[in-house]
Amino acid sequence: MATVTSTRPYHIIIFGASGFTGQFVVEEVARSAFEGPSGSLKWALAGRSRQRLEGVLNQAAETLRKPELRTEVEIIVADVSEADSLAIMCQQGLVVLNCVGPYRFYGEPVVRACIENGAHCIDICGEPQFLERMQLEYHSRAMDSGVYVIGSCGFDSIPADMGILYTKDQFKGRDLFVGGCAHDGTWQSAIYGFADSGSLRKLRKKFGYQPLPVVGAKVKKRGSLFFSKEIDQYAIPFMGSDPSVVRRSQRFLYEGHQELPVQYSAYVGVGGVWSLIKMFCGGLLFWFLGKFGLGRKLLITFPEFFSFGVFTKAGPSRKQMEGTSFSLTFFGEGYAEGLDPSQGRPNARICTQIHGAEPGYVATPVAMVQAAITVLNEPQFLPIKGGVYSPGAAFARTTLIDRLNRHGLVFSVLIWTVFFVSNIEIGNIFTLPSGGLGSIFTILLIPIQSFQIYRKCHGLQVNRVLSDTLTPCHALP
Repeated sequence: MATVTSTRPYHIIIFGASGFTGQFVVEEVARSAFEGPSGSLKWALAGRSRQRLEGVLNQAAETLRKPELRTEVEIIVADVSEADSLAIMCQQGLVVLNCVGPYRFYGEPVVRACIENGAHCIDICGEPQFLERMQLEYHSRAMDSGVYVIGSCGFDSIPADMGILYTKDQFKGRDLFVGGCAHDGTWQSAIYGFADSGSLRKLRKKFGYQPLPVVGAKVKKRGSLFFSKEIDQYAIPFMGSDPSVVRRSQRFLYEGHQELPVQYSAYVGVGGVWSLIKMFCGGLLFWFLGKFGLGRKLLITFPEFFSFGVFTKAGPSRKQMEGTSFSLTFFGEGYAEGLDPSQGRPNARICTQIHGAEPGYVATPVAMVQAAITVLNEPQFLPIKGGVYSPGAAFARTTLIDRLNRHGLVFSVLIWTVFFVSNIEIGNIFTLPSGGLGSIFTILLIPIQSFQIYRKCHGLQVNRVLSDTLTPCHALP
């Protein structure tokens, strides 16, 4: 089994570069080429069709006004269905950026080829079943090869995962209580994930994990549907990848670094009564069709019709992307230095925020590329050995957040204050984005720690979460 070596011709290979997301990753790598080791980045494109890859290079050259891309960037022909071609591709690069999804169908051969041929693998997967199965089946093999396989390095789920770590790090106290339109590839992942949800529950049992410790209050689970007075709308449990990714990171930090973990659950706001009726009808139709093959085929063939225009085969236009942005705001409460948590209520508060451009095809390529550059430039700050990791587990000790700041995903502290509190209610905070569903996180940390993360997307509809978690934010003695 090969190991990673610096003698390979390319630092980064973008696999699936001719796909909808891949073309934007190509542009982002071109913009960031000066950030590679020793100030330069050697990179290549890979995919099934040389002609389409050449078209992507031509488009990037025109968009970025970099005509040299046409001659300086190499093309590798590789097909996910041909193991030999994947092996040849992986042998030429230090890091493979895998943009080929849905990952449940096309991701495993790339992970296997990277591990067997000594290339680190980074993806932008938002499919919990794939992410957790790769950890279960390939973590030991990746460790033996010194290969890092890091999933969810896009909008799913770097903002949520790294945002929690950032807020905990910025809190100046002892404990922190942190109390659009999209491409149809994402739609396909949701369809198959829903149809196979039972397999995820069976998969999780195979890990044999012991429950993580709970210190103080335990987060209260909400119902399948509830009305939130704080956000003045109905909310339901969120079934995306963020909760799964955050839990994996918190488990790693607890087991590897003795940091007490976050209790975490997530919800999405769905609006008022009329929105609730539409969601119920659409959700019932999705549930019914997703249960059998012909129904799934209809959902995949007509994504725009069944998603009410949120997902399209063409994806959003560049003009639509330019009018879209996102923000995540984290509200935390905890104890300032000198106050015994057992003697009273939290007396300190922090508010942090992450904001950036369009999340799916601007922020996601930025996050993915900066994750790769961090792997290349800061191997000494990654986990000691290779393995299959979530972003928070892999990058907790790196400067990834600083790198994201420099590329438009801005992390900032809005408020940090000490106050006197006689009574605190842990609740949820949320504001609707313009023109669509909004998103929230509420994270509750202990003992009575509340960590609220609030997401707001401007322009295109981007659905995200309201989440509850409980956790202390200091290391165990």
